[in-house]
Amino acid sequence: MKDKINACNNILELIGNTPLVELNTVTANISGSFYAKLEAFNPGHSSKDRIAAFIIEEAERKGILTKGNTIIETTSGNTGFSIAMVSIIKGYECVLAVSSKSSKDKIDMLRAMGATVYVCPAHVSAEDPRSYYEVAKRLHEETKGSVYINQYFNELNIEAHYRTTGPEIWEQTNGAITHLVACSGTGGTISGIARFLKEQNSDIKVIGVDAFGSVLKKYHETGELDINEIYPYRIEGLGKNLIPGATDFKTIDAFVKVTDAESAHMARAISKKEGIFSGYTCGAAMQAVKQLGEQGEFDKNSIVVVIFPDHGSRYMSKIYSDQWMEDQGFLNSSNSVEETQKVQVIG
Repeated sequence: MKDKINACNNILELIGNTPLVELNTVTANISGSFYAKLEAFNPGHSSKDRIAAFIIEEAERKGILTKGNTIIETTSGNTGFSIAMVSIIKGYECVLAVSSKSSKDKIDMLRAMGATVYVCPAHVSAEDPRSYYEVAKRLHEETKGSVYINQYFNELNIEAHYRTTGPEIWEQTNGAITHLVACSGTGGTISGIARFLKEQNSDIKVIGVDAFGSVLKKYHETGELDINEIYPYRIEGLGKNLIPGATDFKTIDAFVKVTDAESAHMARAISKKEGIFSGYTCGAAMQAVKQLGEQGEFDKNSIVVVIFPDHGSRYMSKIYSDQWMEDQGFLNSSNSVEETQKVQVIG
């Protein structure tokens, strides 16, 4: 009878084939048609499910990983959750070096998924022995039978999106896409999608979203890593203080920088106006679209796909907390597009 049951064998079979949804309200004053690729519909609620499963399965295929091994990774939270999820199904131990900038929600989720978590200070240089890059390397050296995923410099990060997300977007838009807007952190998502789309139509414009305090935009424009651009910022999973090897800068046409405050308010606006409970980087991507629209980047014939990488539930203690927003000075910001949450306590 079991062979008659229409069910997935495990949660990993739900990865990919995420929906494309038209945005109707937050884009009302911008020329063009806009569509969100909702990566929160992956079972681990982010685009990182794709790379976690792909990289781990490639390591298994090559004999690098065998049951009982330990997987080690550097993460701002989402990749770690995805790796922890895949590790459970495949029987691996999971050890994660996480930036202290990651929300408490993300860190709690990682522990709930059975991962061993090392929280590392966010605002130190990449070479500092306390940085999550260096901590992950040290843990790998100290742990017998471990494999370090190293998403920031792993070409398979790009390949995962080249094989899956890019073709999905091409098919979902029937090849009509004119612009792709995506946040760039490790760069694997934007690079893999862009590489595939530009093979289909080299005129498609690919725009990366960077944070103030990150080096990516200037490096793309000048080839120079300017350490003077580096300073603390709050958006997770966006921008970098080093140049990731998993970013194919040749496939990206331009970068736009967004602020912490505007991105936070935009995420809240998406949730209230579109009914899409959006993560911080979703807000950053949409804020970039708004800025590009104001600069005249789009016209009535533009078909714009915006990558929404994850889910708002991972930011309850941050952008969806009025107290956190107030502590950052965001609720008093002149660029606020959102009011405080309306809560009435009865009794």
